[in-house]
Amino acid sequence: MFTGIVEELGEITAVEMLDDACRFRVRGPVVTEGAQHGDSIAVNGVCLTVVEHGDGEFTADVMAETLKRSSLGALAVGSRVNLERPMVADGRFGGHIVQGHVDGTGTIVDRTPSEHWEIVKISLPAELSRYVVEKGSITVDGVSLTVVEAASDYFTISLIPTTLALTTLGIKQPGDPVNLEVDVIAKYVERMLGDRRGTQGGTK
Repeated sequence: MFTGIVEELGEITAVEMLDDACRFRVRGPVVTEGAQHGDSIAVNGVCLTVVEHGDGEFTADVMAETLKRSSLGALAVGSRVNLERPMVADGRFGGHIVQGHVDGTGTIVDRTPSEHWEIVKISLPAELSRYVVEKGSITVDGVSLTVVEAASDYFTISLIPTTLALTTLGIKQPGDPVNLEVDVIAKYVERMLGDRRGTQGGTK
């Protein structure tokens, strides 16, 4: 499990295309410290498994399904990426529950700078809109954020200078894709209420 607190802004140093997948080599001295084969590292919000590591870099294989459902397929050598290791049991819970399982992708629509923060508008797939609420949590490219405005086809987030400086959200431009993971608690609540309504309906 992750919390959406990015530890490091890494960089893609190599991309190897395979028959039905691809292999990324990622530069990340912080997240590779103490890394072992099989460990998990979130790359732009996608939980990937470490295959090889050394000299501050690691490689990870990405299946075709992941490339299809996330924005990782748009990465190239030189792309910057948000990196986070899984939360340890005695660590601080700084963000919210993040699984590293991308629900869909959105697109940066526009950016509105202010003196101390920046408002970013992001398109929202119709099938995810019911899980996004004002003041609720959402993960954008692996960053735990609070929703400012929630509409049927977009939402907005407010980015502080630290987030702008230390994550890819500071350099993403209108038209760029981003990975979205909605709050898993909302999905569990929906499922439980649906099951309850089905049970009640069956007893009438």
